[in-house]
Amino acid sequence: MLLRVESVSVAYGAVEALKSVSLSVEGAEIVAVLGANGAGKTTLLKAISGLVPVKSGAIVHDGKKLHGLPPHVIARLGVVHIPEGRRVFATLTVEENLNLGGYGCPKEEVARAKERVFALFPVLKERRRQLAGTLSGGEQQMLAIGRGLMRSPKLMLLDEPSLGLAPLLVDQVFSTIVQINKEGVPILIVEQNARKALSIADQAHILEVGRLVLSGPARELAADERVRQAYLGGATYERRRRIRESRAAGEAPDPRG
Repeated sequence: MLLRVESVSVAYGAVEALKSVSLSVEGAEIVAVLGANGAGKTTLLKAISGLVPVKSGAIVHDGKKLHGLPPHVIARLGVVHIPEGRRVFATLTVEENLNLGGYGCPKEEVARAKERVFALFPVLKERRRQLAGTLSGGEQQMLAIGRGLMRSPKLMLLDEPSLGLAPLLVDQVFSTIVQINKEGVPILIVEQNARKALSIADQAHILEVGRLVLSGPARELAADERVRQAYLGGATYERRRRIRESRAAGEAPDPRG
């Protein structure tokens, strides 16, 4: 088992953000964590990467205990966190951002990793001398992922990679995530776009108010009526279907849906 999160609880003062959460990442798979705003998704990733302390429970990666370690040590162990909102260094160039991602690594490794990033994201190579703050939102997300790849991660934590992106760019970013995973990088992704996340994930978990309420193969969760109604627009879909049927029959649609 590559990553084991066992009965982890995290609190911000008196507010418990995670309540005895357990999940795992086994081998080179994609695991998705879904849920509404405030469910605890970002807190979960921060707990794994050491950005918030764990109140109780255990986090183990590749046989090594992570809980209690500082973030920079966890990063050196190969656990790379791509935060929500990209967080690129706006006043530095694309290449300088990538170099910071590989800080402390041998020059040869940095050069190889950079070529890998440029192969995945040709637009970053074209704009390697451009200030990161002048890139589009989609390009900044590519840069954030590329910066994470500079450390040749053993596990990648992705927080809301589709946030604020146009649908076409969302498709491009998710295609790249799949490609990275096929190259052998396990991925734990937190995402509000449940449909896209479930379409690429092997396993999935639903968080509600800090608790895991549903877990299983992503394909099964995508077909689960509870998930479809709550996260995949099932109610909206049914309402539209009824309206279409009513119109076809020449009836006035029920305004209550």
